[in-house]
Amino acid sequence: MKFYIGSGFKNFEIVNTVSKKLINLGHIHTYNWAENINEDETREDMIKESDFEIQGIKDSDIVIIILPAGRGTHIELGMALALNKKVYLYSEDGKDFELENTVNFYEIPEIIKVTGSIDDLIETIEW
Repeated sequence: MKFYIGSGFKNFEIVNTVSKKLINLGHIHTYNWAENINEDETREDMIKESDFEIQGIKDSDIVIIILPAGRGTHIELGMALALNKKVYLYSEDGKDFELENTVNFYEIPEIIKVTGSIDDLIETIEW
């Protein structure tokens, strides 16, 4: 199966860890933005990067969103939902799902919420 992982830049190490574990299980990462972080990114770089991310979401069977997330992650989540992708929303401690931290879209039935370890996340994914 093909997967895409969205998250904030501060979670790039977690994204790479999840990616490696899923690849080792035989799955395909459609695009790993976390391998291409550029602190000197220009607007032109941002446009190119967004094209890769959009195509990665389109090409995926599932989308994993790792919280806490940033603005771009919520766009990735919206795209995944609009494209009818299966979405796994991961929060290690579940605090992101508490009423004062959550957002409306985290609560819709199409979202599969997962808490716990990275291994718990991987075990929850239905291929």
